[in-house]
Amino acid sequence: MNLRRKIPSMEALIAFEAAARHESFTRSADELALTQSAVGRQIAGLEDFVGVPLFNRVKKRLVLTDVGRAYAKQVREHLERIERDTLAAMAHKGAGGILELAVIPTFATRWLIPRLPQFYARHANITLNLTTRAEPFMFADTPFDAAIHFGNPAWPGAMARHLLGEEMTPVCSRRMLGNRAGLAPADLAQFTLLHQSARAQAWRHWFAQAGVHSADCMRGQRYELFSMLVEAARAGLGVALVPRFFVLNELRNGELVIPCDIPLRSESGYYLVYPEAKQGSPLLNIFETWLLAAAEQYRGADAVHLVA
Repeated sequence: MNLRRKIPSMEALIAFEAAARHESFTRSADELALTQSAVGRQIAGLEDFVGVPLFNRVKKRLVLTDVGRAYAKQVREHLERIERDTLAAMAHKGAGGILELAVIPTFATRWLIPRLPQFYARHANITLNLTTRAEPFMFADTPFDAAIHFGNPAWPGAMARHLLGEEMTPVCSRRMLGNRAGLAPADLAQFTLLHQSARAQAWRHWFAQAGVHSADCMRGQRYELFSMLVEAARAGLGVALVPRFFVLNELRNGELVIPCDIPLRSESGYYLVYPEAKQGSPLLNIFETWLLAAAEQYRGADAVHLVA
């Protein structure tokens, strides 16, 4: 296959991506250390190559056409992929390599990243790149080697290894309790309830499990991420219902307390998921072995039962 006849030059694509991002030949020329006329020539050559205008010139302003806007997005994604692939190839100068992981934001910041020093202490030659993804996706359309996913193990074309279940518990700042050692379930309904947006029914399930059926459990503030929920609870904005392992440090140092120790256990769990074709990957096998061991350690030694 003679790709030279079908693919524009890399210089033209880089110039186009910069010009599309800035909508300015001048600013893109500054970024690329080229002259403005050089960028203009690259863009003109690219427009000749594809046969359609990519920019409109409106009153000395550069504006992407509809085709140009769509093409710029695709070019940007492919250039970023080439950059990642190049960095991955460069990493093979040693004996290690790079794993691209899609992770749930709060799980990554609150559970995984604090444990990564243990991983790097044993495998300093392996680089883990983390990108946040909250929903399942098709691996074939992404650069990811694996994902850490919350839900059920059903993921078409992929292997799923169970890491952790989820136990959600109410937490709040100690000053909200005053001199009280704890609260009865019905008492929590008198406080502002903090919600995670994707778990809109969590408080309703918690109160039902606790035998409280008259609480106005849908009121209160909503936050997109559990990490936001934790910070809101630390700030004294209300009582949050969060996975216990997201707040272990705050419970240990007393920044947060469990005012009513009735856990809400989820039927879903956290899974390491990766394509079936990756089962034999040495790098992924190393990470999988370590991650499963870290999860087992948490279930044993780390999951200390902490209450108010």
